[in-house]
Amino acid sequence: MSSWMDRLKFDERGLVAVVAQEAETGEVLMLAWADRDALSRTLETGRAHYRSRSRGALWRKGETSGYVQEVREVRVDCDGDAVLYRVAQTGPACHTGEGSCFHRRVEEGGLEPAPGTGHVLSRVEEIVRDREAARPDGSYTTYLFEKGVDKILKKLGEETAETIVAAKNPGTDELRSESADLLFHLVVLLRARGLPLAEVWDELERRFGAPPRDLEKLRAARAPDHS
Repeated sequence: MSSWMDRLKFDERGLVAVVAQEAETGEVLMLAWADRDALSRTLETGRAHYRSRSRGALWRKGETSGYVQEVREVRVDCDGDAVLYRVAQTGPACHTGEGSCFHRRVEEGGLEPAPGTGHVLSRVEEIVRDREAARPDGSYTTYLFEKGVDKILKKLGEETAETIVAAKNPGTDELRSESADLLFHLVVLLRARGLPLAEVWDELERRFGAPPRDLEKLRAARAPDHS
């Protein structure tokens, strides 16, 4: 049985594009390049390795900054000309200090700062986590945490009732607004109870997603490479 790497379309330099994505949030972190050796090292160590095009050298993400990428899963695109590392990123992924290298968007021909590319609920969770830690004055989220779980539950119940009423009314504007309020208060409750949103994603994945293949299974199935 041939190695899965034999199905990749390496370029004339023996490289293939690799996209790194935060496994929990889905945020696109960076684009880099890998050869057979880098891919093999990634599978063997569980940490993201790449090949520098400018230096021609193998490098491990975080070897100088300490911001490593623990690889949870490796995927290959349909044409075999790109690889996806789904990772747990420690610290910022970009050398600029930004969480993602894709932190700018095109605005009227120029580049402007952009929010993260991960799921919006994950970004809401980050904001809620920061509010819980800092407790800024005047923040509604601070107010909820200081009042405690019972107050949060009361608000969640109110928002649930308002969402139900909105669903009975014509149009979708009210339903959209109330649903956003409901989801926000649910994220606050999860944070107050110490349940990470990622565990909710995992539960949904178990119910509706494909069975996960962890890196250990991938390593075990990997045939000897031909580098």
